[in-house]
Parts: sequence; structure tokens; C-alpha cells
Amino acid sequence: MKAPDVIAKLKDRTPTILGRENFHEFAILIPLVEINNETHLLFEVRSIHMRNQPGDICFPGGRLEQGDVDEKHGAIRETAEELGISEEQVESVIPLDYMVSDFGRIITPFVGTLRHPEEIVPNRDEVEEVFTVPLHYFLETKPEVYKVNFQVIPEDNFPYNLIQGGKKYEWRLRELDELFYQYQDKVIWGLTAKLLQHFVQLIYSEA
Repeated sequence: MKAPDVIAKLKDRTPTILGRENFHEFAILIPLVEINNETHLLFEVRSIHMRNQPGDICFPGGRLEQGDVDEKHGAIRETAEELGISEEQVESVIPLDYMVSDFGRIITPFVGTLRHPEEIVPNRDEVEEVFTVPLHYFLETKPEVYKVNFQVIPEDNFPYNLIQGGKKYEWRLRELDELFYQYQDKVIWGLTAKLLQHFVQLIYSEA
């Protein structure tokens, strides 16, 4: 194949994420609600019967399904299903920056408002409870940050003879910041805390 043939074959393609077909895609909503004329963020506590991360605090959302038109629709659908409200009650939905996780996930977060939060009836199969935190708390509070270090352990038959340095090869070790917000008796950490920090940074950067 000649170079012009290569260029002709690739020139009209739209770039995407390498290996995207091997990732699970999720959409998440950061819900804003008005309580006593003050803006709050709404959180869920995952049901203790859930297979993954039971009892953790999260935002509404979940894995995209085949019927979802796009990520935004997936975030609205999941929010409505988990909170027992209609999709029409989810308004002003705006995308934030998406996240590609080394653990095989692509996460697209949104922020939006919920009308009539008093009508929420959580789906008990997925949601143990819901609670809210005033937005000003996150605007005024920095998260606690702790380091998580990853160790490289090649499998037993790893071909050291094929790489420069062999068994003495200096692997580049990863370090992860794990964030924690504590509000009253609630601990918000993990992905939810990362999305919170990103959300707050965007608010300040757009001010």
C-alpha cells in the first residue's frame, strides 16, 4: 500500500478514544435542588444490597444502555429511574469534562437541576437513601487528599529478555490522589469526590 492510499483511507475518520470498544460507558448527573431558597447538591447512598460499592455515596447515574440516544439521555434516564421521578423534572443539563479510567470505564458527568425534589421516591433496589449538602459547603471546603501508590507486578512468564534492562527495567510507578469530603456524618470520596472537585473548579474558572 502506497502512502497516498493510506492517507485516502484515513482522511475522513473522526478520532475517538483508542480501545473505546473495550470500555464500559457511564453517565452521571450532579443534581442541583433548591431548599429554602438555597442551592443544594443531592446525593444517593447506594443500597447495601448492591453488588458493587454497597453503602457508598454517589450521584445518580449508571451504565449507558442500548436505547440511550446519547450520554445526556443516559444520565437523565438513570436519574429518573433511581429517584422515582419523571425525566421532565430533570432540567438545564450541562456536560462537564468526561473521564477515562484505567479500570475500563469512560464516565461522562453532567450537572442539572431537579424540579420538585419533594416528590423523590428512591428506588430501594439501588438507593438506600438520599440527602443534600449546601453548595456553599463545597465552594468553601477543600477536600482532604491522600496518596494511593500502585505497584507493578509482571506475570511469572513476562519476557524480560525482550526489553531493555530486563528484570532491572525501571517501571514508571503511578500515584493516585484519593479525595475525601466530610459533611456531618457523611463521607464522600472516590469518583464522587473527584467529580465534585472538578465541578467546583469549573465554577471558579468561569467566574
